[in-house]
Amino acid sequence: MHRLLKQVEEACFRKNDLTFNIGDTVDVHTRILEGDKERIQIFSGVVLARRGSGTREMFTVRRIVAGEGVERSFPLHSPKVADVVVKRHARVRRAKLYFLRERVGKATRLTERRAKEGEAAID
Repeated sequence: MHRLLKQVEEACFRKNDLTFNIGDTVDVHTRILEGDKERIQIFSGVVLARRGSGTREMFTVRRIVAGEGVERSFPLHSPKVADVVVKRHARVRRAKLYFLRERVGKATRLTERRAKEGEAAID
């Protein structure tokens, strides 16, 4: 049974791999259908969490809009998610950044992670 489930999931996986980590500031490009037209909408914020595995893997992005915190969860392998562009990397020490929900203003800043010798710097 497990082998059969794995085989079905293989067909649904994303072809291009999205590489980002917890704490990264990202732009999530989502496909929006308006009538018969399709457009791309960008949701930018900090990645708070990744959870699940396989086709059920999700990630949560948080941003501040008009002084109010807005969180949105995206399925990683969904065809609605066109792209995830990493704007900056942050140095974090935990897997879930839910503590950022209680923080306001400058307290929500995360320290930037420097690129290692082998890694390429981000533009």
